[in-house]
Amino acid sequence: MDLDPVLLARLQFAFTISFHIIFPSFTIGLAAYIATLEVMWSWTGQDRYRRVARFWTKIFAVSFAMGVVSGIVLSYELGTNWSRFSAAFGNIIGPLAGYEVLTAFFLEATFLGILLFGGDRVPRWLHVFSAIAVATGTAISAFWILSANSFMHTPAGHEMRDGVAYPLDWWAIVFNPSFPYRFAHMLNASYLTGGFVVLAVGARYLLAGRHVEEARTMLRMTVALLAVLAPLQLLLGDQHGLNTLGHQPIKIAAMEAHWDGSKPGDFHIFAWPDEKTETNRFAISIPRGASLVLKHDPDGLFPGLTSVPASDRPPVVTVFFAFRIMLAIGFFMIAAALYGAWLWWRGRLFETRWFLHVLAHSWWTGFVAVLAGWIVTESGRQPWIVYGLMRTADATSPVLGGAVLATLVLFVLVYGAIFSAGIYYINRLLSAGIVGGDQPAPVAGSPMAAAEPAGRVALRKEG
Repeated sequence: MDLDPVLLARLQFAFTISFHIIFPSFTIGLAAYIATLEVMWSWTGQDRYRRVARFWTKIFAVSFAMGVVSGIVLSYELGTNWSRFSAAFGNIIGPLAGYEVLTAFFLEATFLGILLFGGDRVPRWLHVFSAIAVATGTAISAFWILSANSFMHTPAGHEMRDGVAYPLDWWAIVFNPSFPYRFAHMLNASYLTGGFVVLAVGARYLLAGRHVEEARTMLRMTVALLAVLAPLQLLLGDQHGLNTLGHQPIKIAAMEAHWDGSKPGDFHIFAWPDEKTETNRFAISIPRGASLVLKHDPDGLFPGLTSVPASDRPPVVTVFFAFRIMLAIGFFMIAAALYGAWLWWRGRLFETRWFLHVLAHSWWTGFVAVLAGWIVTESGRQPWIVYGLMRTADATSPVLGGAVLATLVLFVLVYGAIFSAGIYYINRLLSAGIVGGDQPAPVAGSPMAAAEPAGRVALRKEG
């Protein structure tokens, strides 16, 4: 049996980067939340902020370590499986990756040690500054990685000589046409991912009657944040889509399963794109909906998939469904955030148990949305590894498919072990709860509730 080394190299990189990206997308948002808690503790002096910050710092440290371990492999893969790409574009991708290490990773690693082990050993201002430095480092890391990735989608500021890219304008390279949109969209997605995890944990503690004061703090802070960021993501996504239409119109055509560019595009709520017949089966559509969104005109036209040869099209089914998964989760996030804010305004957030149950089981939404968005972005770029300049099939190393398959199997086994150990330990931390947190709330009608002073019961209800 002949093993396709290009397909296997793509599968290997897709597996490793998909595994890796869930950790930065979580830690970027969580680091910002921890920094906010530390600032609130320093500003108000209320120890509940410090307790919650220390609790989430432990989880951040485990997630950060898993992200580092899973991310190191990616740079080696560029040399082992994608050497032709590295030779052609290493002059640009290499420095951008190096800047990420120099300006972000060292900053995060240095101050994370103080944040974890400083505690009462360092002045309060230094502990708070360490939290801010770690959060800043995670954002800087996203800046450089998204810049490098965006260059591969919208290359700029370089020239090609004998098949090798040479930088001419680093400002144009770093701030290439799609970078601002990708960076804003991804950074906000990370805040949403971390926010929904915090929201879910707070809801679970509140439902279980554990750490009530801290759980209410988590819910109040994250609901307020998400009520702003979730609708904002819709706006950022719209702007990102318009930018993509200008630079990668065939990706947009695949996202919308839009075949004929001579007609306005329908928005397909559901369909099954048939790439052989170049039609959509079982389509449930909003007539001219895609044209209205993309061109702000129901009669607007944009390129269809048939405007390019089949060899220049991305995998339509993959891109089409991944986009709808991301979109569905995004609308759920908006609805949950706004409804939570409304319940809080009405003073019913902590007592609406059915909604708390929904939140408690929504921790996964951000991760799946990020993965779906990443699939849309990277699969939608195919068959190019650097859009318009180098095809993916021309970028791999001259290695045997069997060798790539063997390492892929090893990666699956090793990553599975690392992931299982990390998730197990994080669950142990969640089960252990918040050190110094309040005792479980007495159940209504129990002897403990009857014996508890009325003033304390009233204080507990007020949160």
